Amino acid sequence: MRVKFNLVTQIFIAFVLAIILGSIFGSSIDFLKPFGDLFLRLIKFIIAPLILSTLVVGVAGTADPKQLGRMGIKTIAYYLVTTALAIIIGLAVAFMISPGKGITIATDGLSVPEAATQEPQSAITTLLNIIPENPFSALAAGNILQIIFFALFIGIAITLVGEKAKPVYRFFEGFAEVMYKITGIVMKVAPIGVLGLLAPVIGQYGLSVLLPLLKVVIAVYIACLLHAVIVYSTAVKTYGKMSPVKFFKGISPTALVAYSTASSSGTLPMTIKNTNENLGVPNKISSFVLPLGATVNMDGTAIYQGVAVVFIAQFYNLNLSFTQLLTVVLITILASIGTAGVPGAGMIMLAMVLTSVNMPIEGIALIAGIDRILDMMRTMVNVVGDASAAVVVAGTEKDRIEVEVIPTD
Repeated sequence: MRVKFNLVTQIFIAFVLAIILGSIFGSSIDFLKPFGDLFLRLIKFIIAPLILSTLVVGVAGTADPKQLGRMGIKTIAYYLVTTALAIIIGLAVAFMISPGKGITIATDGLSVPEAATQEPQSAITTLLNIIPENPFSALAAGNILQIIFFALFIGIAITLVGEKAKPVYRFFEGFAEVMYKITGIVMKVAPIGVLGLLAPVIGQYGLSVLLPLLKVVIAVYIACLLHAVIVYSTAVKTYGKMSPVKFFKGISPTALVAYSTASSSGTLPMTIKNTNENLGVPNKISSFVLPLGATVNMDGTAIYQGVAVVFIAQFYNLNLSFTQLLTVVLITILASIGTAGVPGAGMIMLAMVLTSVNMPIEGIALIAGIDRILDMMRTMVNVVGDASAAVVVAGTEKDRIEVEVIPTD
């Protein structure tokens, strides 16, 4: 019988294999490095068109006042605010735990870009530079913030123009589907890329480079728990008029399924069921808020971005400036819409964030091997966040049914 492994399992196997081969063969394992370089080039190759197409479709498809109305505005605002709080919590916990400090190996062979050591710009200059003078130059140069700005305005303009802009919307919708397919193809070579990136590093420096990974897991889990306990509890109590204990008890079956499957979309039917039956959210609200959340709400992933950025910066002995941290927050908030629904979204999103602040994306290889462990927790937080949004919208709309919480199997 033929055994078939999913992508995260393949990446984990590649991660373990890289450790073994690097430890056995040492620096002679460098012949695998071109495979890692190929994977990095493929990731860079899809970033700009992926952001443009998916963000245009995301904005034009969900920001139509005629379709969304008041409920849509509340939902999108809630997701954006909680994502911002998530990335801030992730960064704060990462700085407290310092997952990348204590590494004594040299980093001269790990290709730190010169731009990473340049004098940072002021916050005002950074904000002004978000607006591209030439959007096509921004696409050609891969300027992430300017591409997002351009995409947002196209999406908003499509909504404002209405029927005459439908052909433009359909073009970007088809373009987005093409980019999803290309991304899927690229992610198929991710295990080979991780092997090619990580094995030479292990061969050159030894297993000592992997010691901080346990601290990365701890940082992500602590930040996720803090975000759920502080942000979601406050939101459902203040705006949803619901006890946090009742909320977490009611959504716990879904949370467990999300943790074990690491799939927000796969958990969606159970999320709707528990939100309706255990939390008293009417179907007309849950059927709108939850599918939208499954595609654009990425609080757990935002936390992961914050921890990963700090880890990689500390690994390369780089100091993150205030403007770089602000850029990380902005990119994470905006790109959370653009990367939704893409296989390997966390890795692609991290590549966008690192590129936007001129940090080496080679550090992704170190994170990829433990991605499954991190993905389980961040998916659970994403799903619980979706449910909290449904409760908040129902509470503010004064449209919630009081029910007795009886968690389902």
